[in-house]
Amino acid sequence: MVSIVEALYLMLGFGTFIVTLLGLVITIVKLSHKK
Repeated sequence: MVSIVEALYLMLGFGTFIVTLLGLVITIVKLSHKK
């Protein structure tokens, strides 16, 4: 059984990871469109 605090930290970490990944993808797309 996972505690609520551990689950929250996991969700926060995963959310941050997804946001960072999206930011990288958007940056790459913008750079490739400038060429």
